Amino acid sequence: MKSFRTDSYVFHTTAPAPCPYLPNRLERKVVTELSQGDPVRFHEILSRSGFRRSHAIAYAPACPGCSACVPVRIAVEGFAETRSFRRIRRANADLTAIPCPPRATGEQHRLFVGYQETRHAGGDMASMEFHEYRAMIEDSPIQTLLYEFRSPDDKLAAAVLTDVMDDGLSAVYSFYRPDQPQRSLGSFVVLSLVDACRALGLPYLYLGYWIAESRKMAYKQRFQPLEGYGVNGWARIAAPTEE
Repeated sequence: MKSFRTDSYVFHTTAPAPCPYLPNRLERKVVTELSQGDPVRFHEILSRSGFRRSHAIAYAPACPGCSACVPVRIAVEGFAETRSFRRIRRANADLTAIPCPPRATGEQHRLFVGYQETRHAGGDMASMEFHEYRAMIEDSPIQTLLYEFRSPDDKLAAAVLTDVMDDGLSAVYSFYRPDQPQRSLGSFVVLSLVDACRALGLPYLYLGYWIAESRKMAYKQRFQPLEGYGVNGWARIAAPTEE
């Protein structure tokens, strides 16, 4: 593992590992411990440069010869509400979004496990036990919320771990009931976070990485205007042709 230092953080480059998104490729990451630097500067330096957070670690892709992972964010002020988005809102009009402190519960964990087993069977997170889930939710050195989405009978339908940054919200990880595809809950969670950004006066919703070749990430391109981070900074990503 190679290391290098800046004024605020010490960075390490991980060893190559199989890419979880694209076949026959290896991934490497640049990682740093947020506890070693000023967590506030995570917003000012790292998140605006395409880094993401997991637990107390910030990371970014550093794959030789590959730049498929593009950090993306929605520019909230100009967000375009399509007919499909309006249908999704109507399908979930009975759900209430509740911002909660980042505290793990058994109900959340059961929903998380069910989501993983259905959507990501065989992945590392599919066998995550409660203490591991709890660490994912609660181990954060920066301001973090857990938005829960509940039905009128108070059942948990979806949740999203969300970092609160100085220029936006960042969707760290979302999960939801996999047995209700008609709701399009993943997209509804994003729409709800756009609403939350507007209510908080924050200009951006950060959505993590987008890979043009990944079908699982294709939905992100539908949220326009979408910006991607590259060598020249943040720039618009065109909407898919079907929209």
